[in-house]
Amino acid sequence: MKVIVAGGGSVGRYTAEELVAAGHDVLLIENDRAVFRDYGKAEEAKGVRWYLGDACDVEVLRAAGVADADVVAAVTGDDEDNLVVSLLAKQEFGAPRVIARVNNPKNHWMFNEMWGIDVAVSTPHLITSLVQEAVSVGNFVKLMDFAGGKAELAEVTLAIESPACDKTLKDLKFPRSATVVAIVRNEVVLVPESDTILRAGDEVMVLITEDAELAIQKILVG
Repeated sequence: MKVIVAGGGSVGRYTAEELVAAGHDVLLIENDRAVFRDYGKAEEAKGVRWYLGDACDVEVLRAAGVADADVVAAVTGDDEDNLVVSLLAKQEFGAPRVIARVNNPKNHWMFNEMWGIDVAVSTPHLITSLVQEAVSVGNFVKLMDFAGGKAELAEVTLAIESPACDKTLKDLKFPRSATVVAIVRNEVVLVPESDTILRAGDEVMVLITEDAELAIQKILVG
C-alpha cells in the first residue's frame, strides 16, 4: 500500500515509521527545512522517504505522487493545513482514503466528507474514549467516527448480565448496518465468525452507522 503522510512532526514520523515497519511504501512531506535536515536522513535510513515542500500546494502533492496513493494522512500540527491537504487529496487527486488529524477538539465538526475526510482522529477524543473503555464494563463506548459521524467504531465489554452472553453472533441478529469487526478475549484478538460464542468479559468491537446504535446497545448491553 502506498501512503502519503503530510507533516514531519513527531506524529507524522511515528506514523510513517510504523507503516514502513508493516511493509507499506511511505512518503512523508515536510515544509520545514530544519525538520527535514534534522530528521530526514535518519528517517530515510529506516525506509521512510521524505519530500521537502508545502503539502498545501497542489503542485507539491502532484510531485509527491498523491495521485497514485492508496491513503493520504494529513497529520500536521495545524488544523487549517490538515483540512486543505485533505480537500486537495480527495478533490484534485481522488485519493481513495483520507485520514486527518484534529489538533483542536473545537474544530472536530469541520473534519467531515465536505473537506474530503474519510476518518478524523482527535487525540483528546480518542484518549477520552480509551479511558472510558478501560473503566467501563457493560457500557457502549464510541472509539472513533468515520464519514463525518455517519459511521463509528464502538466497543462494548460484555457484563455478566448482558443478553449477548453465551450466544453466537448469528443468534443475535445484528442489523445490516452493524458489523462485529473484532472480539478481544483474555488479551487475544479473535476474528468473528457467525458461530462465535460471546462470553462475559469479551470486548466486542462493532462498526455501525448512527441509526444502528440503539439496536446494538439493546443487543450487547440490554
